[in-house]
Amino acid sequence: MRYQTIRILLSAMLIMAASAAWAQEEKEEEKDNQLTIDAQLMSRGEMRKGGLPGATEGKDDNKANFISNRVKMTVGYERENLALKVTAQHSGVWGAEGGGKFNIYEAWAHLKTNNGLFARFGRQELVYDDERILGNNDWAMAALYHDALKVGYEGHGHKLHAVVAYNQNSKNVNGGTFYQNGSQIYKTMQTAWYHYDVPKIPLGVSVLFMNIGMQSGTEEEYHTAYQQLLGGYVNYKPRNLTLEAAYYHQMGKACLDYTSTETLPINAWMAAGKVSYNFNRQLSSYVGYDYLSGDKEFKVPKQGMIGLTKHTKMSAFTSTFGSTHNFYGAMDFFYVSAYFGTFSPGLQNLYAGVNYKPIKGLSFDAAYHYLATTTNLEDLNKTLGHEIELTASYNFMKDVRLGMGFSFMKGTETMESLKRSTDDHILQWGWLMLNVSPRIFYSKW
Repeated sequence: MRYQTIRILLSAMLIMAASAAWAQEEKEEEKDNQLTIDAQLMSRGEMRKGGLPGATEGKDDNKANFISNRVKMTVGYERENLALKVTAQHSGVWGAEGGGKFNIYEAWAHLKTNNGLFARFGRQELVYDDERILGNNDWAMAALYHDALKVGYEGHGHKLHAVVAYNQNSKNVNGGTFYQNGSQIYKTMQTAWYHYDVPKIPLGVSVLFMNIGMQSGTEEEYHTAYQQLLGGYVNYKPRNLTLEAAYYHQMGKACLDYTSTETLPINAWMAAGKVSYNFNRQLSSYVGYDYLSGDKEFKVPKQGMIGLTKHTKMSAFTSTFGSTHNFYGAMDFFYVSAYFGTFSPGLQNLYAGVNYKPIKGLSFDAAYHYLATTTNLEDLNKTLGHEIELTASYNFMKDVRLGMGFSFMKGTETMESLKRSTDDHILQWGWLMLNVSPRIFYSKW
């Protein structure tokens, strides 16, 4: 009986050990595979008045009201050293003919090794530093993506990324490699980005280099112009203070327009600085200054006149593929909508603001912008206008955020001349946005 009892106990222990081993194995396997499905529905209504080119003062053609919409469905898969993501997107305006635009916003595979090396290929976002040069521009309903290969290393405070892209309209066996009117504005792009987080100091330093090939002309006669960008970004956060600074220089050559093979040399630059301070968890403030160089030969012809100017080079800095809405004023008069003509007088943006968070999930922000050109204009003052921005957002559910804002600009004669608008210089813009972004499905096995 005693031996039988011992056998029973041993058998029970073996069964328990096997069960524990199986459970442990199952637990470990549970970490190997992960599947998620996320959705986003974002709708934004906008009301605008003033600043519209060709509008007549005092009439309804100086106003614009519409509701834009974006729907995203994302499927993500992860396991050790492998990740995949596919995002389908539809964007448009309520009531628009054709039902808007449907596309695949993301479709990439990410492979990595245990020593920090990785490779990601396919359609993807490129988001770096403060998104001034490379960002997803998420405010725009279509947003920004790139068909590219990204390889690099991340570890021990170092991040080194290399990105290459080559775009074509179709699989041409013959007929040349002319590229135009595709999903990207460039033919080729090569980017190198290096970031270093200094040990024991809240300091991050980034260096960025880009080489962009733009094509112009026709299929019979076309030209590829290459322009380069080199610069860096610094972020320092001692205690409640945040200091940011950026400088970028553009060089190379640029096409005059999409139909011409003529090019001009580029020599442009920009510099920016920002200081933020958190008084406590609820209240913070910030002040900053942006300077973007402009074309020296920029001239503004009188209303009804063409006014041709012979340019020998391009001195106006372009924002490349950045999240432009985050900078230079929320009304997006600069580097989203164009000036009259193809050239730019540059931009100075001196701004200050405060942010207040009275309770969890609720935020208020008020900002002021002084806007001016960097180029001296004939018979016009440099000042473009003064803009006041008021925004608020509230997360009243886990996956639901409501945002609203109102911007008011007192424009000048210079602003009116550059934008070819005829109004009383009073520009107003209001918006209300609902963003619903739940995780619909999550599974591990």
